[in-house]
Amino acid sequence: MNAVSVKSTAEQTDLLSATQHEIKHALSKLGYKEEVYELLKEPVRTLTVRIPIRMDDGSVQVFTGYRSQHNDAVGPTKGGVRFHPSVTENEVKALSIWMSLKCGIVDVPFGGGKGGIVCDPRAMSFLETERLSRGYVRAISQIVGPTKDIPAPDVFTNSQIMAWMTDEYSRIREFDSPGFITGKPIVLGGSNGRETATAMGVAICVEEAAKKKKLDLDGARVIIQGFGNAGGFLAQILNERGALIVGISDADGALYDKDGLDIDYLLERRDSFGTVTNLFSNTITNEELLECECDILVPAAISNQITEKNASNIKAEIVVEAANGPTTLEATKILTKRDVLLVPDILASSGGVTVSYFEWVQNNLGYYWSEEEVLEKLKKKIVTAFHNVIDTAKLHHVDNRLAAYIVGIRKMAEASTFRGWV
Repeated sequence: MNAVSVKSTAEQTDLLSATQHEIKHALSKLGYKEEVYELLKEPVRTLTVRIPIRMDDGSVQVFTGYRSQHNDAVGPTKGGVRFHPSVTENEVKALSIWMSLKCGIVDVPFGGGKGGIVCDPRAMSFLETERLSRGYVRAISQIVGPTKDIPAPDVFTNSQIMAWMTDEYSRIREFDSPGFITGKPIVLGGSNGRETATAMGVAICVEEAAKKKKLDLDGARVIIQGFGNAGGFLAQILNERGALIVGISDADGALYDKDGLDIDYLLERRDSFGTVTNLFSNTITNEELLECECDILVPAAISNQITEKNASNIKAEIVVEAANGPTTLEATKILTKRDVLLVPDILASSGGVTVSYFEWVQNNLGYYWSEEEVLEKLKKKIVTAFHNVIDTAKLHHVDNRLAAYIVGIRKMAEASTFRGWV
């Protein structure tokens, strides 16, 4: 998720409700009773914290932060921390549930977690951001840790912020604990391949989907909505593999050229927030970009972009969701009926948590892998997960989104049952 958007409480509630709807349907397909759904429809705990920070001008500003832990029946919870003005409790809850599903899909021993702080880091100084990062760790330190809940980068957070959080946690616990957090700088125990992991996972899904549709990726026309971390890296990866990137967008607008865009040129001129279209006059809207001619469409920006209003106008054969919840349930039905191959978000964007798991394992072992080893292991995980979801859709006669929920929730439901929780 890269573009900046302030979402309403209603939209956040809709995301949580839609997630709960699909979980209930998935558990029903698996034959679980209502009490299992009652356990898994909400996080087991959600912590709200208030963080007082001394600003550079001497004033004190109090920020609101959240940490949600969906379910720890399988293992420690795991998920990113976002700094964004639109962060809400409902959003954090929904995202922690999605993280549980992602972990289940790629078969790693984690439950889902997610955190966030209501702030605008673009309006804060370097030192103010550091104080806020450390203050957040102090506020949540009692419920996180390498065997409890493992944070990671998310929207508007990065390896530097993870480094500050690692240092603060080590000070509190009075021992070095690199496994407390992932997405760290390499020198502090980070993993090779982590920075590009989400985009690489999406690229692997794009390749597998193209094979499924018997579409040659070399020369295939691709539109990527969103040009931040995930979208930017994805454009670069697919461009290097021969795809023709005909459209990209950011928060300010979109660019489209049927003959292909100069991705290297655009990446060089992109600012730190993934914005580049403001340098051009011949832009179109994000909404218009989604309906442009292409073979593969990758929504990599914000939620609710493909809806029942525009799903019939999507011209792509393949839609791979790199963003969280970019396609509504109604639109999913329309695309499926039109035989568009939809790769759902909880599968397509699971590369980040997969390599975060690898980083945690390396921290625990004290032994670190090369980038080639990490990418090889990542590809194996994502390819296996992709075909598992496709096969599950056929087995249960459901769309790929519900199939992904079935795969993602199964392990957690089993673990909760074995533990005697339900």
